[in-house]
Amino acid sequence: MNGIEKITRRIDTDAQAEIEKLLATARAEAEEITAKYRSQAEREAAALKARNEKAAAEREERLVSVTQMEARKALLSAKQEAVESAFAKALEVMCALPEDRYAAVAADLMVKAAPNGMGEVIFSPQDRERIGLSAVSKANERLGAAGRLTLSQETRPIKGGLILKNGSVEVNCTFETLVRLHKGEMAGEVAKRLFPEA
Repeated sequence: MNGIEKITRRIDTDAQAEIEKLLATARAEAEEITAKYRSQAEREAAALKARNEKAAAEREERLVSVTQMEARKALLSAKQEAVESAFAKALEVMCALPEDRYAAVAADLMVKAAPNGMGEVIFSPQDRERIGLSAVSKANERLGAAGRLTLSQETRPIKGGLILKNGSVEVNCTFETLVRLHKGEMAGEVAKRLFPEA
């Protein structure tokens, strides 16, 4: 039995050596495959990171651009509101002129609107009572012999100024209309004065 044991031991030793060799080869191949895939994974991770960083930078750039555009729009809107407010304030100031100054301005408007000196002058109910007769008298004085303007019994719901009516023709000299008409040509100048740095 001694011979069989030797043979068995030798087979076991050879088998064990073969197993060790196969395991060593398998480990080496596994390490090689692992290294290959690890390297590939690192390259892909780096590429993905680079793409993500680029996409993030582009998104940030777009967001910054959109934010800047929104900020410019908000600033423009605020400036437009300030300009509108300035014109609204101008209308308030015009409507609140002292009586003598208001009558003089109304007389100027009548003279310009009725160069032939004819027509009836329509005011708001308050202005008719406050400056109506005075303004019409001043306008007729300035028009001289041609001055035949009359104060109308009719009133209109206007904030300030007047309407000159001659037959079926009406000339709108209300302060609201005058401010609106001048707003287009003066808005740029008003904005420059309100926002000189812009």
